Formats: sequence, C-alpha cells, structure tokens
Amino acid sequence: MRRLGEVLEVEVGYAAGPAGTGVAYAAFNGIDGREVVRLPFRIVRRCLLPERAVAYAALVTVARSLCKRGVTRAHFVMPDHRFVEEVTTRRDVPEALVLPYVRLRCALNAFHDVEVGAGATDELMQRAGAEVALNVAA
Repeated sequence: MRRLGEVLEVEVGYAAGPAGTGVAYAAFNGIDGREVVRLPFRIVRRCLLPERAVAYAALVTVARSLCKRGVTRAHFVMPDHRFVEEVTTRRDVPEALVLPYVRLRCALNAFHDVEVGAGATDELMQRAGAEVALNVAA
C-alpha cells in the first residue's frame, strides 16, 4: 500500500454473467510495484439496467476491500463515463439504481478523501470479461 496520506489511484475493471455472478479487478501501485486484486461480487439480475448495476456493485466491492486494507484516500478510475457522471454529479438516478447508488455512497463515505473519474481500464475489463465468459461456458 501507499504511505499514510497519499491518494491511491485505483483502476477498476469488472464484468458479470447472466446469473449475476461477477468479478472486479482493482489495480494500483503497491509497495512492491503494481498490484492487482481480484474481488468476486453478485448482483440481482432482474435489475432493469444490469450494465450499470454491475458498475455500481464492482465499485462498492473494491471500495469496501480497500477500506478494510486501511486505505483512506483513493481516486477510482472507471471505464464508463456515463456511470462516473451519474455518481459524481449527484443527480437523480433511475429508480432501478437507487439502492445500488445508496450502497455506493455509503462505501465511498468511508474514505476521508475520495474521487471517481473516468479513464481507460481496458486490460482489467478484458480480464474480467474473459473470466466471466469462461465461467459461463463451464
């Protein structure tokens, strides 16, 4: 991990299968170089906006994991610009995403300093997508 007080930049990639079982990958610079953490999660697939629900669940899972590791300041890099805009502008979210939004806000409020921004996380997205596809095929 980083020294106390430093902001940890965390790239996030994620995917979920048709049954709602998903995986998130979080990449950041640790003491010994780049560290990648794999975190499983699950969503309810009856959600009307499953792609966005997956993004919410992935970020909640990553944020909670980092808090447990003692991270207090983080900048999360997410691949979906629309998702980032939705969670950073605090505008009204569709009814189907209200509960995931509340869960996310609670997870992010555990940090002393937190930002969510958009950026490329292609490698992590591909890794998560491949793992989910293999699990679905099995």
